[in-house]
Amino acid sequence: MISWFTYLMVAVAVVSGLMCVVLGLAGRRPSDLTVGALAIVELMLLSQVVMAIAAPFAGNTPTGSALEFWVYLVSAVLLPPAAVLWALIERSRWSTVILGVAALSVAVMVWRMQVIWTVQGA
Repeated sequence: MISWFTYLMVAVAVVSGLMCVVLGLAGRRPSDLTVGALAIVELMLLSQVVMAIAAPFAGNTPTGSALEFWVYLVSAVLLPPAAVLWALIERSRWSTVILGVAALSVAVMVWRMQVIWTVQGA
């Protein structure tokens, strides 16, 4: 993983998550702003998938379990679309909060992926 991209992904996911939680608790229903925030998080995750496939060929291999890394990555990629689907089916303020919780969960999962990739001993 590329460290600066990881930090950027965590920052974007946290900002998106906090924004969605605050807007949801303020009574706002899902909108282009909240769904778009999760779309940005999803695009960053998909670019992370491409980088994770290419990195070992460039000599940047994970120091931890590759299986554990990929399980986190695939799970993180599935979270935003699932939250958006929920938000589109049930258009309430709580759906906006769910979008925020999904984004915050992605931030934690990305940070854990960075730890698996760089810090752990094999």
